[in-house]
Amino acid sequence: MSSPALPTASALDTGRLLLGVFLPTVAKGPIIRRPWAVRLAARLDLNTRAVGIVTTIHAKYPTGPLLLKVPLRKQAIVLAPEDANALLAASPEPFSPASSEKKGALSHFQPHNVLISRGPVRTVRRALQEQVLDTDHPVHHLADRFVPVVEEEMRQLLAEAARGGSLPWGDFLDAWYRVVRRVVFGDHARDDKELTALIIRLRKDGNWAFLRPKRRRVRAAFLQRVADELADAEPGSLAAVMAAAPKGDGAEPAEQVPQWLFAFDPAGMATFRALTVFATHPEAMAAARREADADTSGRRFLPYLRASILESLRLWPTTPMILRQSTRPVEWPDGTMPADCGVLLYAPYFHRDDRHLRDAHGFSPERWLTDEDDGWPLVPFSDGPVVCPGKQLVLLLTSAALASVVGDHDLRVERGQHLDPSHPLPGTLDNYSVALSVSPRS
Repeated sequence: MSSPALPTASALDTGRLLLGVFLPTVAKGPIIRRPWAVRLAARLDLNTRAVGIVTTIHAKYPTGPLLLKVPLRKQAIVLAPEDANALLAASPEPFSPASSEKKGALSHFQPHNVLISRGPVRTVRRALQEQVLDTDHPVHHLADRFVPVVEEEMRQLLAEAARGGSLPWGDFLDAWYRVVRRVVFGDHARDDKELTALIIRLRKDGNWAFLRPKRRRVRAAFLQRVADELADAEPGSLAAVMAAAPKGDGAEPAEQVPQWLFAFDPAGMATFRALTVFATHPEAMAAARREADADTSGRRFLPYLRASILESLRLWPTTPMILRQSTRPVEWPDGTMPADCGVLLYAPYFHRDDRHLRDAHGFSPERWLTDEDDGWPLVPFSDGPVVCPGKQLVLLLTSAALASVVGDHDLRVERGQHLDPSHPLPGTLDNYSVALSVSPRS
C-alpha cells in the first residue's frame, strides 16, 4: 500500500508564494545583491509582507512540508519548525544542499565546489574546507595574523571617514574587500581589485542561474588566478593553509576558494548593518563598548559582538532561502516527498516569528548567549551537518571589525532608513543607502 502524498497547496496559494516570497527574494539577488532591488524591497517592506504571506499559508496548511503546484519542478516548502530542523539534520542525505537551482547559480564561478557536490567527492571537499577554516574552533589558528589585518584596515577606513565626514556603505565594502583578500591570499593581494572584479562579474551571472550562458573563458581565467595563488601561497594566509593541507581524490582546491570570497561579502554587509543598529540603539552600543573596553583576548573572542553579528543576520538574513533537494523518496509524518524534490526553508519566516520569539523585531544579541531559543530554527549560517564551515572564522573577523570601530568612535546615521529602538526594525535594511557619521569617542 503506497503512502499518501504530502499536502499540496492550491494554485492560488502557490501563486501567492511565488509572487510574494520567491520573486522578491530572487530579484534582490541570491548570489550578489542588486542595490536597486534592495532599495525597492526596503521602500515597499516586501520582506515583512513575505513573512505575512508564509504565516497565512502555514495557518491554512498546518501539516507539511507543503508541496507546491509548479510546472516542470517538484517543489516543497517547510513551514513548521520541527520540519525545518528535520530537514537540516538530514542533510546532505537524503536532503542534498546541491539543489538544481544552486548548481545553476554557483557553477558560473565554482562548478566543483563542495556546496554543489554529492557523494564521496563531497565528503573529500567538505573535509578540506573544515580543515582549512578551522570549523570546530571559535578562534582560528591564524587569528594572531588575521585580527591585526582587520584592525589595520578599520583604522584606515575610519581615518578616511573622519577626513571625508561620513562612512557610506561603499567605502566600508572597499575596506572589507581588502580584509578578505589579505586573509585569503595574503598582504600582496590587498589592492588586487581586478581579482575581486572577476568574481563579482561571475556572481552577477550567477544571479541568473540557468538563464545566463556561462562565461567559460572568464571563469577559467578567474580559477587560474586562484590556482596561481595556491601555487605560490603567502605564509599566514588561508591559501597557504589550503596549499599545505592533505587532499583526497577530487578535492579541487582552487574551486573551494571562491566560496570564501563569495561568503565574506555578505559577512561585511552584516557587519555594516550591525554598526547601523549600534548607531541608533544606545543600550546595544554601550554593551558593545563594555566588551571592547574590557577585552583581554586581543579581539579573538568577543561573545557579545559575535552575538551582534548573529542578530544582524537573524533580522536580515543574507541567505534568506536555504535550499535542499531530496535524493530519494522521503517519508514524513504527513506523507511522502518524492525524489528530486526541491525543498525551501524561508529563514525570515522563522527568524521574525513574533508568536514564538521574544523581541522578534528588535535587536537582542543576548538571545544568542542563552538557551532561550534552543530548538527553534534560527539559521543564519544554516545548521546541521552542512552548517557553513566558515561560520567561526566569519564571526572572528566581523566581531573584530565591530570592536575596532565602536571602541574609539561615536556613530550616527547620517543618511538611510530611520531605526528606532522603541519600534520594530524593518524587514529589509537597505545598507546601500546608509551613510554613518564618525567622530572620536566622547
